[in-house]
Amino acid sequence: MGQLSLSTVSAAGLGVTPPEQFKVPEGFEVELLHEVAADSEGSWVSLTVDPKGRLIACDQSGGLFRIDMSSGEAKVEKLEIDFVGAQGLLCAFGSLYANVNARDQPCGLWRLTDTDGDDQYDKKEHIIPLNGGSEHGPHALLVTPDGKRIVMVAGNNTNLPEKIAHSRVPKVWEEDHLLGRMPDARGHNANRMAPGGFICSLNPDGSEVELIATGFRNPYDIALNRQGELFTYDADMEWDVGTPWYRPTRINHVISGSEFGWRNGTGKWPAYYPDSFGSAVDIGPGSPTGIVFGYGAKFPKKYENALFISDWSYGNIHAVHLTEDGSSYSGTYETFATAAPLPVTDLVIHPDGALYFAIGGRGTQSGLYRIKYTGDIAAANAAEEVIALSDEAKQLRELRQSIEALHVDDEDLPVSAEDAIQLAIENLSHDDRAIRFAARIALEHRSPAAWKATVLSQTDSEAKILGVVALARTGDKADQADAVKALASIDLETLTASQKIDFLRAAGLVAMRLGDFDAAQRDVLIGKIQGQFPSGVDSLDRELAIMAIYLNVPGSTAAVVAALEDSPSQESQIHYAMALRAAKEGWNMDLRRQYLAWFNEMATARGGMSFGGFLDNIKKVTVDGLSDADKKSLVEVLAKPKQTDEAPAGPPREFVKEWKVEDLVDVVSDESHRPDFANGKAMFAAATCYKCHRMGLQGGILGPDLTSAGGKYSPHDMLVSIIEPSKVISDQYGSTQFLTEDGDIITGRVINMHGQVLNVMTNMLDPSSLAQVDRESVIQTRESQVSMMPNGLLDTLTAEEIADLVAYLRAGGNAKHAIYTQPVASR
Repeated sequence: MGQLSLSTVSAAGLGVTPPEQFKVPEGFEVELLHEVAADSEGSWVSLTVDPKGRLIACDQSGGLFRIDMSSGEAKVEKLEIDFVGAQGLLCAFGSLYANVNARDQPCGLWRLTDTDGDDQYDKKEHIIPLNGGSEHGPHALLVTPDGKRIVMVAGNNTNLPEKIAHSRVPKVWEEDHLLGRMPDARGHNANRMAPGGFICSLNPDGSEVELIATGFRNPYDIALNRQGELFTYDADMEWDVGTPWYRPTRINHVISGSEFGWRNGTGKWPAYYPDSFGSAVDIGPGSPTGIVFGYGAKFPKKYENALFISDWSYGNIHAVHLTEDGSSYSGTYETFATAAPLPVTDLVIHPDGALYFAIGGRGTQSGLYRIKYTGDIAAANAAEEVIALSDEAKQLRELRQSIEALHVDDEDLPVSAEDAIQLAIENLSHDDRAIRFAARIALEHRSPAAWKATVLSQTDSEAKILGVVALARTGDKADQADAVKALASIDLETLTASQKIDFLRAAGLVAMRLGDFDAAQRDVLIGKIQGQFPSGVDSLDRELAIMAIYLNVPGSTAAVVAALEDSPSQESQIHYAMALRAAKEGWNMDLRRQYLAWFNEMATARGGMSFGGFLDNIKKVTVDGLSDADKKSLVEVLAKPKQTDEAPAGPPREFVKEWKVEDLVDVVSDESHRPDFANGKAMFAAATCYKCHRMGLQGGILGPDLTSAGGKYSPHDMLVSIIEPSKVISDQYGSTQFLTEDGDIITGRVINMHGQVLNVMTNMLDPSSLAQVDRESVIQTRESQVSMMPNGLLDTLTAEEIADLVAYLRAGGNAKHAIYTQPVASR
C-alpha cells in the first residue's frame, strides 16, 4: 500500500482533500481534477457519463454541471436547465434521467431531453412523482441488462410509487414481531413501517412500474454484474450499534421478490430469518453512497471485476470481491482508497478506463477525482489467481431465474399455473437458500387454495416449513389449524439449527398472521421446544427464547434470565432482556431482582446514540408492570446506579504484569498444555474484546471480526496484535491526527460531517462519544501512528489465562476445534 504523507495546509482550513493524502494499492494514482467552488457549484452528490464521454454532476442543493475532460483538464459548465437536487443521474434512451430528492422541490424521477439539438437539455417531464426531502429518499438509476428499462432505488422514507403495474414482491408485508417491537429510543423513523426502502423498474417513459425488492434501509446506488445480477449497498442504523438488532452496512444480492427485513427501532429482522434474504457481504459501520463494478476500467483483473463501494462517513472506497456461492454470492472486501476527510458521494467508470468519483454532500467541500492504474497490468494479472466461473453455479442461477419467472400473475406465467406450483414446491427444499427463497415467493403469487394441501403433505421437513411460512403470509384464519397441524408433524430432533430457526419463524408467523394458538396447540408446540433451550447456538437460542416466552413454556422465564446472566455477548444479553419484558410465566422476587439488577450492570456499557435509551425503555416496560408492593421490595435495584466514566464494564481485575511479546511466546505455543475453552471464552470477555470484536455471532463490530483469525495468524502474530496494536494498523481501522490552529491534536476516525464540521470518533469503546473538528481551524493532518485499540488489555491476566485466550482465538471460538480435542504433546 502507498503511504500517507504529512500534509501541511494553510490556516484557512483543509480545503479539498489533496491527492497526496490518499492511500491506494501499489500501481494506482489519484488525481484531483476539479475543486468544486462552494459558492457557485455547490456540493456534488451524483455523477453519470453522457453519450459524448462527458461527466454530468448534480449539486445536492443546486443545479446540474457538465464536465468535459477531452482536453486533459476539467472544463466545467453549468447546464442551462433549471434543476435542483438529483441524487441519481442516468443518461439513457436519448435523455438525462434525474431522481430528485430535495426539500421544497417536486421530488421523484424526471426525464430531461434536448429537443432542439443545441446540446442543452430544455425539456423536463416529471414521470414518477415521489416524496423526498429526507436523505432516505429517491436515489440511483441504471438500465436493465436487456437495455429496455430503468431500475431505480429509494430509501425507507420514500413511499412506493402511486401506480405499480406489477409487484414481484408479494404485497403482504407486515411488521411481524412475535413479542412486539419498540421504536427508536430517539424517535427516528418511529412511524415508518414496512415495506421500507425499495427497488423497482420502469419503462423509459415512466410507465409499467414493477416492484422488484423491499425491506432496505437506505441504499444509495445499485449495480449489475456481468451475469445481469443486481446488487446494492445498504445502510446501517448507527444509533443501534451495540444492540442485537444492529445490522452493519452490507452488500445485498437483490433477487426477484426479495425482502431484506428493515423495520424501525428494535424491529430489524435478523439475516437468518427464512423470509429475509440477508446479505452477501457484511461491511461494517458506515454510510453507503455510490457503487459501481469496475468493468471497463484499465485495471488489473482483480480490480476490474471488483464492486467498488463508497463509504461517505468513514471516507473509504472499498473493493468488494464477490464469488459465486451457489445461485447467489458471497465475498470479501478490501479498502481500495481512503483519506480523511473523504465524503465520497458517487463514482463511475469512464470510457477512458479510469475510475472517477466525487466528494461532497451536506454542504461539505466538494471535489472531482480520478484514479488510474499506472503499473504493469500484465504483471499484476500474472501474480493473481484467476477464479473461473463455475458451470454448477451457472446452472443454479438458471434454475433460480426459471423460478423467478413465476413471480408474476397467473395470466403472465410462461407455463401453466399447475406447472408453476409444481416447480415451486419441488424446490422448497433445495440445498440453495436463494432457490428456496425464490420458490416460496413463487408459491405466494398463487392462490393458497391451489397448493396448500400439497405443500402441507410434503415429507421433507424444510419444504413443509417453508410452505407454512408461505401459507401464513398469504392465507387467512381458516388455514390456521392446518398450518399448526403441519408443524406438529415435524420432528425437531431431525432438523439442523438453521431448520429449527425456520420452524420457529413459521410458527411465529402463523400466530401473528393466522391467529393465536389455542390451549391444545400451545401444548403441542411446548412439547416440541421444551428442553431445546439453551442449544449453544446463539441465533437458535435467541429464537427459542422468543417462542418459549410467547408460549409461556414452564420454566422459560428462569431459563432466559440464566441465559441473560451467562452470555458473554452484550448483544445476546440485550436480546434476552428485550424478550423478558414480555415474559409472564414463573416470575418470583429473586428472578425479578436478577433481571432488574442486570440493567444496573449495563449502565457502563457503550453503544450508539440510541443505546442507553433502548435499555431505559425496555426497563420501563418491566417496571410499569410491577405492583406498588413489588416496587417497594425492589427499590434497591430500581434505583439508578451512579455512573462514572471510569466505571469498569465488569468486576475489576488486579494488575498482574505489563506483558511483553517475548514473555508469552513460549507459553501460548506450548503444545503440551491443554487449553481450557471456557476460561478462554471468559478471558475474551475479561479483556473487553467483545466491546469491539466479533467471535462468531457474538460481539462488537467496530474492530475486525476475529472468528477466522486463527487461520490467518500464528500465536506470535496474535500476541503482537494484542500487546503492540500500533505496530501494524489496518487501513480499515486506522485513524487520523488533526492539528488545529489552537494547538489541539484530535486523533480518531472521521465518521460524519456537515458543512465544515467533522465528527471524529476518538474512543472505540465509546462509539457515541464524538469530538467535533472545524475544518477551517485545521492546519495539519496526518495518518496516526497509534492504534485506536487500547494498550494493556492483557495486563490483568495471568500467563495461563493468556494462553487460554490465544487458544480460544486460534479456535475461532469453536469448542470442537482440534486445539481442544487432539492429544496434547508430551513434554
